[in-house]
Amino acid sequence: MSPNIRIAARFRLPTISPILLRTSRVVVALLGLILAFGCATTSTTRSTGPWVLDGLSKVPAVTWGATNGLVQELYYAGEPLNGQPTRVFAYLGRPTNSVSAARPAMVLVHGGGGKAFKDWAEHWARRGYVALAMDLAGNGPVGRLPDGGPDQSDAVKFRNFAEAEAREMWTYHAVAAVVRGHSLLRSLPDVDPDRVGIMGISWGGYLTCIVAGVDPRFKVAVPVYGCGFLGANSYWTDKSLAAMAPDARERWLRLFDPSRYVGGVNFPILFVNGTTDFAYPMDSYRKTYRLVPDKRRHVSMAVNRPHGHIWTFPEVDAFVGSVLRGEPALPRVGAVQVKDGLLAAPLDRVTGFREMSLCYTTNSGPWQQRKWQTVPARIEGGKLTAPLPATRPLVAFLAIKDEAGRHVSSEHIELTLP
Repeated sequence: MSPNIRIAARFRLPTISPILLRTSRVVVALLGLILAFGCATTSTTRSTGPWVLDGLSKVPAVTWGATNGLVQELYYAGEPLNGQPTRVFAYLGRPTNSVSAARPAMVLVHGGGGKAFKDWAEHWARRGYVALAMDLAGNGPVGRLPDGGPDQSDAVKFRNFAEAEAREMWTYHAVAAVVRGHSLLRSLPDVDPDRVGIMGISWGGYLTCIVAGVDPRFKVAVPVYGCGFLGANSYWTDKSLAAMAPDARERWLRLFDPSRYVGGVNFPILFVNGTTDFAYPMDSYRKTYRLVPDKRRHVSMAVNRPHGHIWTFPEVDAFVGSVLRGEPALPRVGAVQVKDGLLAAPLDRVTGFREMSLCYTTNSGPWQQRKWQTVPARIEGGKLTAPLPATRPLVAFLAIKDEAGRHVSSEHIELTLP
């Protein structure tokens, strides 16, 4: 007997008829199910994995270095490695003009083969933000630090490890360094701690998906290229992950795949990728962003968008500005529907566009090898719509570019042979 029915039975009166009693039990049980379902759908799933936020939320010790233009060098305390303390090198960008109120800020997370990019910090400083770009490969401005964290090579990222060694792994240290950098940034007197965002590129996008789910203090996030479900389909699925011992691979995916964390995001997040990205294919990318509630997730998928340490995406600047500075929001393409041979999606506005497109491929096989085509779409009845090719299989999505060249899209659909 369920707890709800036992409660109903405890308080029934002897004079209640059997029919009424049975009805009451059904009603109480249904109410219990409705309440339980409602709680499940309104709660936010958040996991912090091996990271302890109480410690990482404290302001790390910092050593300030030289200033060059808008950017200052600094070092801050990282997580211990093999029982020894570590330091993280970073650039801090600040605007030159003075303002009476604290500024918004950005945490900038580089990708594989990258470093702390001075120019990236400058990019955001010139736009009125305080920006922290840290190194996540144990390096300083001119080479490896004697007390740096783990290297970021694939051999280090995907080495075999036991459960007790999780906090020695690169992903653990990189995520911790990002969260510690966030704690440092929000402690600065010229930073508004309620207006801090994060952007990461490639492996930095991978890290951003984890950090955005682990650290609820952020207000906006932009993972570029990086995503989760790396064990299902990614550049590393049949390479570095396949080379790991089975138990270590299971452990890595359980502790360090972004799919375990990104569902906990509780603020706006823009997913930016290209249709033929070599590392993070569209199927894993869609599975990743679908873990985020629809009202929080935004998508910018572009045909053949190049992969690299690129931080000059106009849609990223606009998206962050809309959240942290109240600037005009990006256009939003709603959920797509297929009806009568048309692909359609609602729009939150119907003017101000210079391009409206249906993007599609009729190829199958590896995502990065598919050839894509783009044809015009149109607006009808407040919806972006376009006729679909009859060829199957078919993958398609709708995209728009506003008058400032900022690109957003719907999620993609996949249609197969009947």
